[in-house]
Amino acid sequence: MDPITGTVSERVREVTVWGRRLRVVTRPGSGRPLVLCNGIGAGLDLLQPFVDALDPAIPVVRFDVPGVGGSALPRLPYTFASLAALLGRLLDELGIGEVDVLGISWGGGLAQQFAFQNPRRCRRLVLVSTATGWTMIPAHPRVLSKMITPQRYRDPEFAVAIAASVYGGRMRDEPALARTLLSGRSPFASGRGYALQLAAGLGWTSLPFLPLIRQPALVVAGDDDPLIPTANARIMARLLAHAELHVYPDGHLGLITLADELAPRIARFLRQPG
Repeated sequence: MDPITGTVSERVREVTVWGRRLRVVTRPGSGRPLVLCNGIGAGLDLLQPFVDALDPAIPVVRFDVPGVGGSALPRLPYTFASLAALLGRLLDELGIGEVDVLGISWGGGLAQQFAFQNPRRCRRLVLVSTATGWTMIPAHPRVLSKMITPQRYRDPEFAVAIAASVYGGRMRDEPALARTLLSGRSPFASGRGYALQLAAGLGWTSLPFLPLIRQPALVVAGDDDPLIPTANARIMARLLAHAELHVYPDGHLGLITLADELAPRIARFLRQPG
């Protein structure tokens, strides 16, 4: 705890796992840590508003995937399965056992894969603005075409120009908000790292194994998400064995723009007994 601000201090470090240097930020607390898996091209800083709004008693682990943010570029491509194994090894290095996992957008795919591969290590699963991979109900091609490069993280004006059509929700009325939320949070967006993330999702789907995920799950989606249509969340909630569905009045980035509302909702889910 910072004696001046009263906030919980976070620790930034580099951890080498299987020869890969990863940037990791951990926040201390009591109880089971919550691991955050971020969206495509985004460094771990993007979710800072959510972390700030989350109950400070909940420990949080954030990391940059290989080739993104402060993590080194990998020599070879990876898959969601191998990345989930890498995340497990990272937790070993941090001395962390059982965890809860939250994944947003692209990171929701990683969260699903991790929960499937680690049924005893992943206690609860939170899936935000995400879907089942290539079998999902897709966005309009005009929306997808704006996602093929990390330009929105590098160019503030481009981020503002596409905010309404890609992210929807609050961004329709306040597109300038994207200048801070996107371009200001991932200053080291790498084209090659972004391409590796895109490649990891090619051909991947969670559809066959979603019913095999037995952990309690909270599926969270915006009612105005051009990038991941809300119908995907409803499909996932039906396929998961023990799922709750929460639809909020915002767009794709609601976890950030509605952090003060969604963080307490997610904290309540994580605290549920059983």
